[in-house]
Amino acid sequence: MPNVLLPPKESNLFKRILKCYEQKQYKNGLKFCKMILSNPKFAEHGETLAMKGLTLNCLGKKEEAYEFVRKGLRNDVKSHVCWHVYGLLQRSDKKYDEAIKCYRNALKETRYQLLQLRPTQRASWIGYAIAYHLLKDYDMALKLLEEFRQTQQVPPNKIDYEYSELILYQNQVMREADLFQESLEHIETYEKQICDKLLVAEIKGEILLKLGRLKEASEVFKNLIDRNAENWCYYEGLEKALQISTLEERLQIYEEISKQHPKAITPRRLPLTLVPGERFRELMDKFLRVNFSKGCPPLFTTLKSLYYNTEKVSIIQELVTNYEASLKTCDFFSPYENGEKEPPTTLLWVQYYLAQHFDKLGQYSLALDYINAAIASTPTLIELFYMKAKIYKHIGNLNEAAKWMDEAQSLDTADRFINSKCAKYMLRANMIKEAEEMCSKFTREGTSAMENLNEMQCMWFQTECISAYQRLGRYGDALKKCHEVERHFFEITDDQFDFHTYCMRKMTLRAYVDLLRLEDILRRHAFYFKAARSAIEIYLKLYDNPLTNESKQQEINSENLSAKELKKMLSKQRRAQKKAKLEEERKHAERERQQKNQKKKRDEEEEEASGLKEELIPEKLERVENPLEEAVKFLIPLKNLVADNIDTHLLAFEIYFRKGKFLLMLQSVKRAFAINSNNPWLHECLIRFSKSVSNHSNLPDIVSKVLSQEMQKIFVNKDLESFNEDFLKRNTTSLQHLLSGAKMMYFLDKSRQEKAIAVATRLDEAIKDKDVKTLIKVSEALLDGSFGNCSSQYEEYRMACHNLLPFTSAFLPAVNEVDNPNVVLNHTANYDVLANEI
Repeated sequence: MPNVLLPPKESNLFKRILKCYEQKQYKNGLKFCKMILSNPKFAEHGETLAMKGLTLNCLGKKEEAYEFVRKGLRNDVKSHVCWHVYGLLQRSDKKYDEAIKCYRNALKETRYQLLQLRPTQRASWIGYAIAYHLLKDYDMALKLLEEFRQTQQVPPNKIDYEYSELILYQNQVMREADLFQESLEHIETYEKQICDKLLVAEIKGEILLKLGRLKEASEVFKNLIDRNAENWCYYEGLEKALQISTLEERLQIYEEISKQHPKAITPRRLPLTLVPGERFRELMDKFLRVNFSKGCPPLFTTLKSLYYNTEKVSIIQELVTNYEASLKTCDFFSPYENGEKEPPTTLLWVQYYLAQHFDKLGQYSLALDYINAAIASTPTLIELFYMKAKIYKHIGNLNEAAKWMDEAQSLDTADRFINSKCAKYMLRANMIKEAEEMCSKFTREGTSAMENLNEMQCMWFQTECISAYQRLGRYGDALKKCHEVERHFFEITDDQFDFHTYCMRKMTLRAYVDLLRLEDILRRHAFYFKAARSAIEIYLKLYDNPLTNESKQQEINSENLSAKELKKMLSKQRRAQKKAKLEEERKHAERERQQKNQKKKRDEEEEEASGLKEELIPEKLERVENPLEEAVKFLIPLKNLVADNIDTHLLAFEIYFRKGKFLLMLQSVKRAFAINSNNPWLHECLIRFSKSVSNHSNLPDIVSKVLSQEMQKIFVNKDLESFNEDFLKRNTTSLQHLLSGAKMMYFLDKSRQEKAIAVATRLDEAIKDKDVKTLIKVSEALLDGSFGNCSSQYEEYRMACHNLLPFTSAFLPAVNEVDNPNVVLNHTANYDVLANEI
């Protein structure tokens, strides 16, 4: 039926409905809807029915909401309000394609008239221009922006922020269109009306370089260096502008800048990357002395990028160890010096640097000696305890690392950074409860730290919790955290809707375009990748080893027990049940307290607006019906956005391998092979894939033909044993590659167990990657069945690793550790993450 125009009284009520919706006063909105619909004349008013449905949707009543909105749409199919409301419902259910169709219907009658109806509404003009910009139709975007700019009444000498942002956005579009000459003229014309003078100078420097006007560019970059002498990019721009060809010319430039800015570190640091040999020694000697004398804690961080060069590392080590020896005896950097003696703190910073230096080189005993000496002289400096904890983390003794980080935290309980670090180290040591208590010092009172950190989207904490729960075998809790992280990314995406109109009204256009581009690749973020990877690994494990019903498991366990053993077991179960009941009561009381606290802090409308979220229950999450389908949900964003990471495709292979999807397996290994054909995990996947194909003789002819053709390109007509032997020969110095090759050797031929274990447990001098992470992987492989039953070989390997890394907790002798593999596996930290921080 056609739209019925409401009389003034009902029209005012309808406006109040809209206002209540905007202000999230949903119950009031329903009252006004009832007042209109109770009038027999307007009982079928389409737009009011649609708004009633939208309001009910916000209260979580989805079925009723859809019923009212569809009824309203049937009654007034041409109403843009009804289509818009229907689109909002579809959007709330994440049916974005359907929502777009609804929005298009809502705009069908008006989209070509918007600019004509309100030619002064800048949001329409700006939205139109941004749309062309994002479509890379730069000419049309620039025409629209220029037409709109000309309508703005801003005096030439007046600085207006919104107008300034418009000019800068216009210039950004010009630069993206490679209109550099026009961009330069534009920025110079409106320079006085732009608020961000620093950005103007940076844009001019960049454009002048591209136009080849090097002399002018050099002046711009010199001015920028005068403004901020610590920005490395300005030095790079200056070098390009001056077209410096020799090392001496470059050093002369840096020397001149150092004289102009004697307190700046960068002009004295950058030459250290350039010079070799004795010249490096001379410059490094000056650089180190100045920084040790005044006490510069981040000195090692400043120089860490030089540690790829072994010659420079040996020079640094020689210089600093000589300083330490001399300062101990005569308080000078060299025994041949005279003048004013160095303060006692100079020796402290030298020892602190040496601890970091030897930690970086993997010489942990020396690192501990130096940091202990520094602590003995100054036991109140937080940085020293922080460094000691870091050394123990790199050694692999995470309990000790957490202990020393807690000591550092106790020296300044108001330092949030050190508090966060302490919590992180505790989580690495699987001390989840202690980490939560540590974080509670900075979370909101009246609610648990875990809950509050989730509300604040504190994803570093949640990803560390995931790894800790995963190591402990608490898969339900780990999956709960994975889903919480996934929800954060959905909320971030959902929150952007509020900015679509805001940014165009406030003219923050450059930031808005950056936001739109960020949202396109949001799930490339490291936090999402970590959570998704862990979720996939857990679901794969749950597929391989489904969790049994606890009561059934107890019945099976009690079948073969004597009366005494059965009584003992039942007593143990009763105690466990009592403990679980007390824990559940504590959690229930905590939830009730949280709910009361929330009710006090939020008014009724906000509670209604919060919506209903499905509760994440660990027990349900770890007992899903189809773990592989759940894993695929986390995999899809990785395949779309993180396709350049080989782990994405290898995780995909593991899922499709269990699903028996041979063409998708082939797709995964081909993509992984294109990224890194020598990856050890890929090598295992290829052999397992080939073996699985050969074991399935009933595949369709077309599938078999495709698999045969593509696998021939990878295996080059070699049998699997030869392919594996070639892989081992190519990687004789890499323990990770040897481990994968050895696993496949045993996989292909169980009679070669001894040979395979001998390959995997090599610890000779030729092996380059004898680090904690890799050695732990080998020990886990000896325990998890990758080489069959080999407990005696594991014990020999553990002792050898203990001699090599005496402080690593995974290799320390422990009672029953060999008989109970889970002990080693559970206290092993997430060394993949750890290695990234070393």
